[in-house]
Amino acid sequence: MEGEALLVRRIDDEVGAAAVAASRADRGPAPDRDTLATAVRWTLQRLAEQAPGHALEVRVPPYGAVQAVEGPRHTRGTPPNVVETDPATWLALATGDLAFSDAVAAGRVQASGTRTDLTALLPLV
Repeated sequence: MEGEALLVRRIDDEVGAAAVAASRADRGPAPDRDTLATAVRWTLQRLAEQAPGHALEVRVPPYGAVQAVEGPRHTRGTPPNVVETDPATWLALATGDLAFSDAVAAGRVQASGTRTDLTALLPLV
């Protein structure tokens, strides 16, 4: 359905920031699934807003994925530039609790392609 916009409800900044704060590992018990999902989706939303484009796909299963970063648009098959990680690692990256290079070196982030270095874009909050 080329040209159709996917309608996704934008997460309010106050709601997103509260979810991130509640999801921080050093702040108490593990967050519930809805809070974690909101935190991940809001930080992905912020990434897409701060680095608009379609050259890179950032995936944080099972909660979300966004396309970001200027460059060639990808439309079919597996994107040439992909960053994928788990929710806890993504939130650590988004909040500055973990450096991107350290996460890649530790195998906590899988990055493939030439436009996958998120160092200049992180932290998001």
